[in-house]
Amino acid sequence: MKTYGVNELRRMFLEFFEQKKHLKMNSFSLVPHNDNSLLIINSGMAPLKPYFTGQEIPPSTRVCTCQKCIRTGDIDNVGKTARHGTFFEMLGNFSFGDYFKEEAIPWAWEFLTETVGIPADRLYPSVYVDDNEAFEIWNKKMNIPAERIFKFGKEDNFWEHGSGPCGPCTEIYFDRGEKYGCGKPSCTVGCDCDRYMEVWNVVFSQFDNDGKGNYSDLEQKNIDTGMGLERLAVAVQDVDSIFDVDTLLALRNKVCEIAGKKYKDNEKNDISIRVITDHIRSATFMISDGIMPSNEGRGYVLRRIIRRADRHGKLLGIDGAFLVGLAKAVIAGSKDGYPELAEKQDFILNVIEQEEEKFEKTINQGLEILEGIQKDMEAKGIKTMSGEDAFKLYDTYGFPIDLTKEILEEKGMDIDEEAFKQAMKVQKDTARNARKTTSYMGADATIYEQIDPAINSEFIGYDKTEAEGKIVALVSVNSDEDGEESAISEALTDGMTGAIITDVTPFYATKGGQLGDIGVITVGDSVFEVKDTTPVAGSKIAHIGQVIKGMFKNGDVVTLNVDAENRMATCRNHSATHLLQKALREVLGTHVEQSGSYQDSGRTRFDFSHFKAMTPEEIKAVEKLVNDKIAESLPVDTKVMSVEDAKKSGAMALFGEKYGEEVRVVGMGEFSKEFCGGTHVKNTGMIGQFKIISESGVAAGIRRIEAITGNNVLKYYENLENTIAEAAKMLKASPDKLVEKAKHLMEELKALQSENESLKNKAAKEALGDVMDKVVEISGVKVLAVDIPDTDGNELRTLGDELKNKLGEGLVFLASAKDGKVSLVAMATDGAVKAGVHAGNLIKAVAPIVGGGGGGRPNMAQAGGKLPEKIDLAVEAVADEVKKQLDA
Repeated sequence: MKTYGVNELRRMFLEFFEQKKHLKMNSFSLVPHNDNSLLIINSGMAPLKPYFTGQEIPPSTRVCTCQKCIRTGDIDNVGKTARHGTFFEMLGNFSFGDYFKEEAIPWAWEFLTETVGIPADRLYPSVYVDDNEAFEIWNKKMNIPAERIFKFGKEDNFWEHGSGPCGPCTEIYFDRGEKYGCGKPSCTVGCDCDRYMEVWNVVFSQFDNDGKGNYSDLEQKNIDTGMGLERLAVAVQDVDSIFDVDTLLALRNKVCEIAGKKYKDNEKNDISIRVITDHIRSATFMISDGIMPSNEGRGYVLRRIIRRADRHGKLLGIDGAFLVGLAKAVIAGSKDGYPELAEKQDFILNVIEQEEEKFEKTINQGLEILEGIQKDMEAKGIKTMSGEDAFKLYDTYGFPIDLTKEILEEKGMDIDEEAFKQAMKVQKDTARNARKTTSYMGADATIYEQIDPAINSEFIGYDKTEAEGKIVALVSVNSDEDGEESAISEALTDGMTGAIITDVTPFYATKGGQLGDIGVITVGDSVFEVKDTTPVAGSKIAHIGQVIKGMFKNGDVVTLNVDAENRMATCRNHSATHLLQKALREVLGTHVEQSGSYQDSGRTRFDFSHFKAMTPEEIKAVEKLVNDKIAESLPVDTKVMSVEDAKKSGAMALFGEKYGEEVRVVGMGEFSKEFCGGTHVKNTGMIGQFKIISESGVAAGIRRIEAITGNNVLKYYENLENTIAEAAKMLKASPDKLVEKAKHLMEELKALQSENESLKNKAAKEALGDVMDKVVEISGVKVLAVDIPDTDGNELRTLGDELKNKLGEGLVFLASAKDGKVSLVAMATDGAVKAGVHAGNLIKAVAPIVGGGGGGRPNMAQAGGKLPEKIDLAVEAVADEVKKQLDA
């Protein structure tokens, strides 16, 4: 059997399937695109999921790839065995509703036996126990004896994850020989030893699982092949493990050379050698795809990998930084298959160098502190480190919790993780509560102060909306349940949120009340959506947003495109605000001063000093004056001059604002001249039209006008027309007859209301009946207390007046329940009040009985309640309460 290198095997596989009319696609990024279910790409089919699910149309129904993958589920075992690794390459051929088992099985056999030259008698296929179709193909078409075909159950040969597409698979095992076996007579395919290695797996995606174990045939049957490149190389090169195949061997030897150690001389050293060999591959490939070290998400995976490798370097006795040299070896060994490694070499090495420097500052001190804690624990016979100690290592010395756990595990110790998490929560809560100044993103504003002060941005967008610029700084923003954390970064990649700072930009940054521009930044196929632009520390301009596709890194020359339509709409509003201020001074007086303003693409908001609400006539006059100046198409010109010259020219400065030696003055014909650094239309005619939407007070002596311009005015009137049309439709009138119709309806409504009141009064009187026989006399004062059903408070008051007149002198108390609510009214004549009756105090005493409260004057009081069933008790209580008042 001929031996092939990793790079040769990759090329052979892809060329083989290209000959079978497959489209060869380059490896996708390790950063999943539009897939929140994955942190990092972990299989060959993961980036192709949209093609399998039908969300996207594949570029071809036949595709082959060699996909870089990272799995960190058992990272703690990496190094401890020769089997485990975090980075691997997955060879795959895929069919999206094209070929199926009849082609996939023979091609797998052909590639392994004829192209690679593996002896057929050393290969054994396996099938799903119920997949007779696959068994027949292997047995009848490929002439593999039945006894050499192994049937396995669902656990081994059926691929499914909950509901959705699923299906059986067929695997091909390679017999590595007796030297790798366990020596048991029963040793065969499926044994746990290392003799029989799975090198090929074809999943036949042919069923749809409804999630309840019910399977139906898929209309489109797919093929998903996965074959680990390193595993195939282990078989072909007849070596012990993935760490012995040619590309990893070269890297492993480089590690040994730097450490001055020999592989297989010492098991403890071997663990560290394997960890470093694997981890530097992962780190190099992750960085090449724009993943940056951080304390969150995939960035944390990268940071953990780098720091774990670094720490194992120290266990091998390596002094100082050493990973950069190893990254060069990774690039040299893999650039044939992944040319982007060579293209981004300087970037990759720079990131690793910076991360090593950061870790170097903390590792030595942290190790020393940890050693002291360990000795103290040993002396006290304690096996579990307190959460407080673990947090102190993390918070004060920057020592990763994972590293602390790993080091303690080597000594048979562990950490109180719950206490550590609690300490972490307290710290984050405290930091969040103490943070007083936050930036536009909620992230700590001081992050921009950490950028080199020599880095600045030049705004060149007064007369252009597109330009090329060089990225001079990047900031990433990571969010979790505890808030947001920002960090200076070397790159932003697919899905990441952050800020791009360039040396020049046409994007206007939020200032002087004008909202910053939006738009896109691109380089090649990479796209960054700018959702806000803001000035930050120094003279830097930060473009805030999210990477929609691809990657952006320091030094990239990018194209910056401002959303021209949004910019123009904002310009209209801003220029109109200048005209508005001048118009207000002319209509209201020169006491008008700007006290605040805001402009975006939708509106302008202008706050100004004025001491009373504007009249409708004043608003109309201001609006007309602004529109007159728009109609005149006044030229808008800008000049940069000294503050003194600007003031001499008559330009208005913002009250209380501090200016530099030179200012920008914006003039609109002879009508308006102001200090302003914002963007504007070229002449006032471009504003189109101006409409004041509201005028209101916001503080003592401060009024606010909100207004719209241009297309927004058209939309405003369009919405108004729609509202009028809808109202006319409801009133069954044409829009031009709407006022007349409304007037007529109001008259009808007034007549009906009057009639309704009469009917209600009549009904109340009928409900009252003849109640005068219920009058009682208490200490010489007549008292009438009655319950009148289904009567509201207004009707009770009307009846009360009538009954008081009938009574002559005395007290009237009326109670009623309507719609589940209780109303109480008490009225006393002048004579009754002189005798000592107090209607207000009576209500206060009685209302609680019906679950309410109220009060009033001595001669009239009322209350509400919520217990209609207690009305009788309230009425009965009146006599006793009046007696108390008269006897007092």
